[in-house]
Amino acid sequence: MCGARILIFVTVGAQMSFDRLIEWVDDWALDHDRSDVLAQVGATQYVPRRLTVIPFMDPPEFRKRMLESDCVIAHAGMGTILTALELAKPILVVPRLGSLEETRNDHQVASLERFEKEGLVLGARTSEEFETAMVQLEALREGPKIGAYASASLLTRVRDFVDSETGT
Repeated sequence: MCGARILIFVTVGAQMSFDRLIEWVDDWALDHDRSDVLAQVGATQYVPRRLTVIPFMDPPEFRKRMLESDCVIAHAGMGTILTALELAKPILVVPRLGSLEETRNDHQVASLERFEKEGLVLGARTSEEFETAMVQLEALREGPKIGAYASASLLTRVRDFVDSETGT
């Protein structure tokens, strides 16, 4: 279960800060007297009061931290989502918003919507949704699991498509 004094791993990726998400998680950790939250925060302007913070991680450390965690809170980055699914980690996804200048456009909203529709992630777009999703996240023992590699049938379909388009 994700709730009983376990490690929650938060990650915002390496390209841009995501202060809104870090502040939501920090407020939640304070309100719930949690000291088991490790956050990769990037170049943030927000100074967390409760979270254990690491600004950046290289890929091996990132994977190690995710393996050690019981659940994940993250931006809607494909690498993070796919890694959590590969490792069967329950994940709560908060998309960066173009309207708040957290990213260039709302592609992360579209990504979240698709993964939510498939039942693979929990999602939150507002602080209220985040609070509700945290209750759900804490109740999960594990998340959905995907393979580390594309299936043979998918690879065959992609090869066939490329061959048909290139005339080979």
